[in-house]
Amino acid sequence: MIKTEDYNYDLPEELIAQTPLKNRSESRLLVLDKNTGKYEDRIFKNILDYLTPNDVLVLNDTKVIPARLYGVKEETGAAIELLLLKDLGENRWQTLARPQRRVKIGSIISFGDGLLKAKCVKLMEQGICEFELIYDGILVEILDKLGEMPLPPYIHEKLLDKDRYQTVYAKHPGSAAAPTAGLHFTPELLEEIKNRGIQLVYVTLHVGLGTFRPVDEEDAEKHVMHTEYFEVSEEAAEALNKAKAEGKRIISVGTTSTRTLESDYKDGVGFRATCENTNIFIYPGYKFKAIDALITNFHLPKSTLIMLVSALAGRENILTAYKHAVEEKYRFFSFGDAMFIH
Repeated sequence: MIKTEDYNYDLPEELIAQTPLKNRSESRLLVLDKNTGKYEDRIFKNILDYLTPNDVLVLNDTKVIPARLYGVKEETGAAIELLLLKDLGENRWQTLARPQRRVKIGSIISFGDGLLKAKCVKLMEQGICEFELIYDGILVEILDKLGEMPLPPYIHEKLLDKDRYQTVYAKHPGSAAAPTAGLHFTPELLEEIKNRGIQLVYVTLHVGLGTFRPVDEEDAEKHVMHTEYFEVSEEAAEALNKAKAEGKRIISVGTTSTRTLESDYKDGVGFRATCENTNIFIYPGYKFKAIDALITNFHLPKSTLIMLVSALAGRENILTAYKHAVEEKYRFFSFGDAMFIH
């Protein structure tokens, strides 16, 4: 049994970062040796001191869509908020509706004086609904006009520049949340990494709302993991298999890249070019097959993500490092500081 309470820690609310730093790469970096538990305090741009040409850095190039929409129910004029979570194809989307009690099968929500409409076709638990979107034109352009960036519930400040909740290499629209470990990279830092002979490989995983859901089960192994869509290209699979064969170190940038790589890698096959869904749940006891090291942010207490990093570095090492980060007033969560676990 994996006790969820064993992954709890005390976090003063003032350490939850509400706004991004002016310069992405000036975040703090806690470097943790997963074997010894030793750690040191650095600045994110010092990541260069820990990388060599024997490393491959894997980044998630998903792009956050302005997925939070505020509209009115056509029948009654009641205010409804929709958060687009997952594209199901054929203009159907899995969404989070608030308040769900006002939504029925067949309800039509209008946004931007009818520029976009959404018809409810299915009701599920925890506020999740399926809607069919009705519009003329290109959805991404309509969302740019009408939508807001879907910041996590623990961020209460308004985001003045929506590009700051986007990695500088974001390419493929589809996420309801940013792969936040990547927010620390600047174009200049990525260029310097490449100049030092370190290979960059891009994969795509569209991040869903499940990222922020706490584990409610006392026994974490009973937690039902959310599914997310990911893609690995032929080029990426080839580069990663070559790296493995050459004994290079594979470093994932973020837990989303980690979940992609660990879902994709198959014993006896290696990395595969694929487009599929994953509901992989990585917690202590898991044997990593794909990655060797991880760049990540600090995660919520009792979350699947703190369990993932504990699987890589050990629960005691992680909780000791987190206690240090709290004492040293690191900034936590999406707009917060970073860790390098190696």
